[in-house]
Amino acid sequence: MLSRTADHLFWMSRYTERAENTARMLDVNYQMSLMPQSDKAVEASWRALLDLFELTNDYLSHHDVITPSLVMAYMVQSTKNPSSIICCLQSARENARAVRGTMTTDLWESINTTWLEAQKKIKQGTLNVAPTDFFEWVKFRSHQSRGVHIGTMLRDEVYYFIGLGLYLERADNMARLLDVKFVAANEYEGDLLTDVDEFYYWAAILRSASAFENYRKVYRDAIKPKRVAELMILSLSNPRSLVSSVSNVVSVLNRIKNAQSGAIEHDAHSLLSQLRDLTIDEIFEQGIHEFLTDYLYRINRLSGSISQHFLLPLVEVDEK
Repeated sequence: MLSRTADHLFWMSRYTERAENTARMLDVNYQMSLMPQSDKAVEASWRALLDLFELTNDYLSHHDVITPSLVMAYMVQSTKNPSSIICCLQSARENARAVRGTMTTDLWESINTTWLEAQKKIKQGTLNVAPTDFFEWVKFRSHQSRGVHIGTMLRDEVYYFIGLGLYLERADNMARLLDVKFVAANEYEGDLLTDVDEFYYWAAILRSASAFENYRKVYRDAIKPKRVAELMILSLSNPRSLVSSVSNVVSVLNRIKNAQSGAIEHDAHSLLSQLRDLTIDEIFEQGIHEFLTDYLYRINRLSGSISQHFLLPLVEVDEK
């Protein structure tokens, strides 16, 4: 397969998954902003979300204050923010259009329809009227595209490069979500949250990853931060966990490997082995923020190596 074709398929999938994960993060932040808490904690939570995407400086160049409504508008519908949901869906559609002949008609129509309907919903003001409904719609459309991909595509290189983009994006985004929310938990401690408030805080995080019911099946008792981390980092049976995402990356790399990809496979296997060998106690002893920072460095280095070897090399822009 040509590197350019693989690149379009890879990024089509990454942008679709990124839109979904952005919707998940915004939804959990919006729900938490409805909880009783200080104005300082609310601002810290939304600032942390911007920090997660490394967009704080860009946001502040357009807005003087950080509020839930302004951040949501910036992260959903701003065309000046390339990481906004609307820009991600547009980028996914443009990448799909460039290689339309490589995929089934069903997959192309799913991605194209999502982009067209997203524009309508933005114009209708759905985000302002019912933010949660809009976020659920974004997640549903991503689920649908993924289902069409799995249900209609031939198991060839096209199929696997789409999967590679999906799992790498998920591996990155879920770690960022966990990092921000565990750091933000310290902000809430100063607000003297009740047990009920604390339950809703961690339950909202689990629901943002579609893992609330999974948690109940595995642990069957009160929601505790350490167990949330264990489920979302180390549980192979949880499809959105870090170890599950990395395991899927390794599986896809085994399908597309060639004579020159040994170093990439080694890095991916090394990261997977570390995740499988660790216990949640060891992670908390190290510090969950420190662990996730190191993990994100390694997953982004792996992503860069994959781009250099299989795709079109990423172009780094010098900041002056």
